[in-house]
Amino acid sequence: MGYLSPPPMPAPVVVYKDVGGLVSDYEALTERYRRENREVRLHECRSACTLALSLPNVCVYPDAKVKFHQAYNAINREVDLGVSSQLFASYPAAVQARLGHLTREYRVLTGTELIALGMRNCEGGPTMIASRKQRAPSTSVASARLDGQSGASLAGFGDIAQKVQSAVATALASTGGQTSPIHVAVADRQQLTGLARGGEEANALPEPAPLPPRRPPSEAFGGFQDTGSLSPAYLRLISGAQPILGPQLVRTVASN
Repeated sequence: MGYLSPPPMPAPVVVYKDVGGLVSDYEALTERYRRENREVRLHECRSACTLALSLPNVCVYPDAKVKFHQAYNAINREVDLGVSSQLFASYPAAVQARLGHLTREYRVLTGTELIALGMRNCEGGPTMIASRKQRAPSTSVASARLDGQSGASLAGFGDIAQKVQSAVATALASTGGQTSPIHVAVADRQQLTGLARGGEEANALPEPAPLPPRRPPSEAFGGFQDTGSLSPAYLRLISGAQPILGPQLVRTVASN
């Protein structure tokens, strides 16, 4: 991509290799980039392309090469001192001091040298340092209950434990026996009930699948008889009925 073929806005103009051309063409594009505040990134830039150094939003890569020389007439190849002076005046003061003046031969400044002179490094964008987000200090105490029970309720359990411990110690002392400190643990009935219910649900066996229906007893099929044991009376026509099959077929069925 060259200096004279910019991409659509707002993409930056990346100059990979531009060998220069008519100074008037480069002056027109330079003023356009200045109005748009377009970013221009230089890799290799020669001759009239060096006008890009006058832009406020220009940067160079460390391995860039920017080549300067005097402007000359494209027809007779004679040096144009007036245009050369305009080119030199467009450069930053630090670059002017480094070059001193322009010559007919190329004078090359690398990207590293231009960055040292104050030009912006295209690879030196803002550095983002990732850090772990600090957790907010916890305001809960170790004795907090998940069910939202207040500290006064917890203190109630402690009072019950102390009362039970005192009663047991008094009973043992009345018998003249040696006593030692007694520790009583008081559990929350709601939590125990929930744990028990949760354990029962976890250990509950799945419901058995329904069994198929029982087979009817053999007596239920007693009404059906083998056609071979049917008596001829069974094959007789009902009074008022008309036969459908011929007598020969009826006899055959009856004989079988």
